[in-house]
Amino acid sequence: MAGNQGVNQYKQMAITTANRGQLLIMLYEAAIQNIKKSILALEKRDLASKGSAIGKAHDIINELLNTLNFEVGGNIAQDLERLYNFMTEQLIKANLENSKEPLLGVQKLLETLLSAWKEAVEQVNKKK
Repeated sequence: MAGNQGVNQYKQMAITTANRGQLLIMLYEAAIQNIKKSILALEKRDLASKGSAIGKAHDIINELLNTLNFEVGGNIAQDLERLYNFMTEQLIKANLENSKEPLLGVQKLLETLLSAWKEAVEQVNKKK
């Protein structure tokens, strides 16, 4: 138990000290992990775990949606808003229909966005 507490403290410290770009990357990675968990749970017919993992991914995408800055982000923020809303709809569909196709689509979108954000953060960090 003590080791687990140390890991949790480390994660909390990493989150506290992470810059905005790193936080964004962490959110995307967590959403992707939860999508993968929901797909595995669906394949095992573990509907409770599937629902829980989809719920966590949904919460993360809502958080991403809530942090959009339309004044600074302009068209990009609007495009992301549409994508996040689409992903939310797909998660709901997957949960209601016990279908993994919408989950795979959301996973692919998140992985594409994650890759773009990692590249952007790397470019910003090079300029520092």
